[in-house]
Amino acid sequence: MSEYLTFLWRCFRVSFVGGWRYHSWMLALTVVVLLGVNAYCKQLVHGLITTGMTDQVSWGLYIANFTFLVGMAAAAVMLVIPVYVYRKHELHDLVIFGELLAVASIIMCLAFVTVDLGRPERFMHIFWRFNFPVSMLSWDVIVLNGYLLLNLHICGYLIYCSYRGRKPSPVFYVPFVFLAIGWAVSIHTVTAFLYVGLGGRPFWNSAIIAPRFLASAFAAGPAFIILTLQIIRRYGGYAITDKALQMLRGIVTVALTVNMFLLGCELFTEFYTESAHMASVTYLFLGLHGYHGLVPWIWTAIGLNTLALFILLLPVHRGLRYLNVACACLIVGIWIEKGMGLVVPAFTPSPLGEMVEYSPTRNEILVCLGIWALGLLLYSVFVRITIPVLSGQLTSDRASGSGEAQAERSTSD
Repeated sequence: MSEYLTFLWRCFRVSFVGGWRYHSWMLALTVVVLLGVNAYCKQLVHGLITTGMTDQVSWGLYIANFTFLVGMAAAAVMLVIPVYVYRKHELHDLVIFGELLAVASIIMCLAFVTVDLGRPERFMHIFWRFNFPVSMLSWDVIVLNGYLLLNLHICGYLIYCSYRGRKPSPVFYVPFVFLAIGWAVSIHTVTAFLYVGLGGRPFWNSAIIAPRFLASAFAAGPAFIILTLQIIRRYGGYAITDKALQMLRGIVTVALTVNMFLLGCELFTEFYTESAHMASVTYLFLGLHGYHGLVPWIWTAIGLNTLALFILLLPVHRGLRYLNVACACLIVGIWIEKGMGLVVPAFTPSPLGEMVEYSPTRNEILVCLGIWALGLLLYSVFVRITIPVLSGQLTSDRASGSGEAQAERSTSD
């Protein structure tokens, strides 16, 4: 226990060490977090009136970000499967960075749910009347918190073993890895069922929602990891091969192709058959009765996803520069598609036929930016701690002062 506490203390100290780029990045994120906290305090005082949500549109930017981040968390499994199922050892150490992203994403998910409640003490209602297994919310509470604990255990154990310079025992983490694979699929499936199970919102009553959630998650998550790994390779001094990045590119390409195919299937079904939720689909893609607030959003998302798929499929665009462009485009496109393009249209028109458009307020946007900054801050700290441990700069075999001195001399920023 004493050695473990020493490990935590040394990791805490290393998280404050870095070059000017690292400190500038952390300072900027801290400022945005404080702005978000200030905006949330205003919301606590005045209520959800500070947001753009209304009686007709009761879910907005908060739940949109929650839905997207659940997919980002689930996407960590796309690094786990090649390593532990197909034995792709070049991705072995990179699994930890994916798992750390999952931890940060789940924390952001929980934060977005908290701010969406308006009054955080309403969380107690879930525990007083859990209503398991009837309520899908109770399932969501279990899968999100369970996935968070699984990833914390896997990451913590592997990093601590590397710190002590010993080989991890498969008994203590491999079963949890395979459990996390199924759990990752479950967290996004359960999130999809939260929408699908609401019979009063026909826009969500489609069996294809869950497969689309998974396909989009397995595209956006690895795309974010690709961008992160290139930053780590360039500024963190950690060796990451092009082969590993190209392998992730293949995963992104397949997942984005499936996502676009499912989108096409859904559009054909809606516009050709004119189903029960045709009004919401028309409002989203073409506008309805003079209301067209989401039309630019969804067509921007489709355009970005199409451009990303075009870049990924062309053999001539195999360079990392084009890969970065494709990843950035599909991340933004899927965020719009799973956020403003999924959550808001189900409320417009309302079951009574009312046309009420939703637009996030400045205070609402600041709260969202604050939570995103918090997640990126945590992920940056996780990565800053992990790199010295994996590279052998911070180990228990050296004297505490010597190990810290070498970590402090690292040029990682």
